[in-house]
Amino acid sequence: MGQDSVRSIHDIERSVKRAAHKGASDPHNESCAADAADAHGAKHTPRDFGLRIGRDGTWYYLDSPIHRIPLVKLFSTVLRRDESGHFWLVTPAERGIIHVDDAPFVAVDVDIDPPAEQAGPGSTLSFRTNLDETVVAGPDHPIRLATDPETGEPAPYVLVRDGLEALINRATYYRLADMAVERDSGSTELGVWSGGAFFPLGEAD
Repeated sequence: MGQDSVRSIHDIERSVKRAAHKGASDPHNESCAADAADAHGAKHTPRDFGLRIGRDGTWYYLDSPIHRIPLVKLFSTVLRRDESGHFWLVTPAERGIIHVDDAPFVAVDVDIDPPAEQAGPGSTLSFRTNLDETVVAGPDHPIRLATDPETGEPAPYVLVRDGLEALINRATYYRLADMAVERDSGSTELGVWSGGAFFPLGEAD
């Protein structure tokens, strides 16, 4: 990918600001973007914005970190994931590919309400992301536990919105593990409760 073939970050910023002004969540905006992409042949040769999100949640433009957090937050408002798992920035005029190493967000802290040492029935877990969004775990925002294929270690996630997940960082996962309670469902599971739902974190020893 050559730098000359990628839009400048200032052009992307202006486009995203127009989307935010018009309402980025408006389905009409996404259909307009799809029409614009088709009109320019982008359905077959998608535009690459030169953006990437690292596993630690850092955003990069042409492999240089973006240090303007307000700009990153702005870009995140028009981030979408399609059914095939590809990530896009979607504006009323166009859409562009964004590369994501793992998940687009990172959960960096968790609070339990009411305050308690363990997350049993009746508990609510609120996660804070690296972009200061709050996500309350529950049926609409489930926690899932996968395995990192490279290290074999647990890779926990919480759904933020519309197919976009946050990777729960190690320190926060350890806090979750400390909050875990046992549930007997044929085999004894360890997990946490939030919003009336139980989320397994593994089997009890």
